[in-house]
Amino acid sequence: MTSANGLGDLMRDPDEAERRLDQWAQGLEDKAQRYAAAQERTEQLRLTASSSDGAVKVTVGADGGVTAIEFGNKARTYPLEELSRQILGTMHQAQSGIATRVSEVMQESLGDEDQETRELMLGTLRSRFPEIEEEEPTPPVPPASSGPSGSTGSSGEIPPPPPQAPRDKRHEAPDDEENSPW
Repeated sequence: MTSANGLGDLMRDPDEAERRLDQWAQGLEDKAQRYAAAQERTEQLRLTASSSDGAVKVTVGADGGVTAIEFGNKARTYPLEELSRQILGTMHQAQSGIATRVSEVMQESLGDEDQETRELMLGTLRSRFPEIEEEEPTPPVPPASSGPSGSTGSSGEIPPPPPQAPRDKRHEAPDDEENSPW
């Protein structure tokens, strides 16, 4: 008696059953290798963005972590608050391309395989690192003037910020490394 799914034929022909199991196992091994290659390529991704005036350049990995920050000469002229804004804005600009690049790597490595899992993962990346819509850039704050009433010293260097009171560590949020999608 043969069932609709062909198991009866396999039970009568052990060699055919073994051949099909070997094919199935090889298919799983091939799939695992494709996923491992996609993961390795994703981990090697680096996305770089520069501020519009070249003062700041930030590179991030596929997990959104900053891997490098470079400063152009213009960065020396910015007040610290503006430099901070430039760094964060440039970092977000670099991070905004993560989902697109990971999607490209997955498409190249996996084709149309496992679309549901891929969309779930890419949805998580898009929510963590949304694309930045093009908008009119905000002009940077002009550097502090030097001179008798300026905030720079006689050497032209910006003085250090005033000391801050120590923070109470009891109220800081603990590091949450379990929040990473990787």
